Amino acid sequence: MIVGGLLGLGAFVFAVLIVGAALANNTRDYEADSPVSRPDGPRGTAEPDGPRGTTDPGDPARPAVRLDRSLKNNTLYQIGALPKTRCAAGSANIYNSGQLKALIMKTGLCMGRAWKPRLEQAGIAFTPPKYAIVARSGRGACGDFPMRGSIVPYYCPSNMTIYASTSAMASGRGDQRGYGDLVSWHGGIIGMMAHEYGHHVQQLSGLSQTRWEQSRRASSESQRLAISRRFELQANCLSGMFMRSVSGTYPIPAARRQNLFYFFSNVGDWPGYPRDHGSPKNSGAWFRQGWQRQQAYQCNTWSVGSSTVS
Repeated sequence: MIVGGLLGLGAFVFAVLIVGAALANNTRDYEADSPVSRPDGPRGTAEPDGPRGTTDPGDPARPAVRLDRSLKNNTLYQIGALPKTRCAAGSANIYNSGQLKALIMKTGLCMGRAWKPRLEQAGIAFTPPKYAIVARSGRGACGDFPMRGSIVPYYCPSNMTIYASTSAMASGRGDQRGYGDLVSWHGGIIGMMAHEYGHHVQQLSGLSQTRWEQSRRASSESQRLAISRRFELQANCLSGMFMRSVSGTYPIPAARRQNLFYFFSNVGDWPGYPRDHGSPKNSGAWFRQGWQRQQAYQCNTWSVGSSTVS
């Protein structure tokens, strides 16, 4: 979830990710093929659909890299797979605020170790996000966290900070059920934090700015929601890429992999809520896309048919 305005436009809430009311048996097999087959590699020569961005000087000893900040042909799609990253999670209890916060901060460093070398290799300057993790609630640059009536963490682009309430995520808040009702194993919440880190990657690569500009130009609420869904489902795919990169040491054996697939297939746009994050089915599909395909260009939600981002 991403919250906030860019270029001083003020706070703007795009989406709320919610837990479905009906929970099924979490042993269901989600190891089917990803529905979004993208056999073609990154398209570096096509004309982008948005502003091309600026030249990144980077290391003065290296030639300057001209970044493509468009949605369909962004430089991000050139980075390939994330390196296998050591990230032993241990046995943190998600219902213990101190333990969960420590795990979020620890795995956040792992996310930086995974993303930083690939982004910098492509010429995308890397800056780690900041974190504001509290036991219950707080207020940051993009407003209250969690937002009223919500349990979800969010990324605020104006100060590049990920905000989260450990108790809300684990146990719920008000009439909103917590993620612990879906998966009590900590990997579910860390997968969600990897989604928020995915928004940070989108910010660094220029995807966020271009998406924001497209949303401002949209002529209807329906178009804005469609843009939001592509943006959010892309972050799910980036989360899948990261979780796969640490799967050997986290560790994430087959049973835990099924927990992750189940978790992401049970969050999203349930009936009665805005259609801004994608259906639970597509939420799970795009997480699996990142997990199974691993390549960043496989997370290009901007070049696929509308049915896979509905």
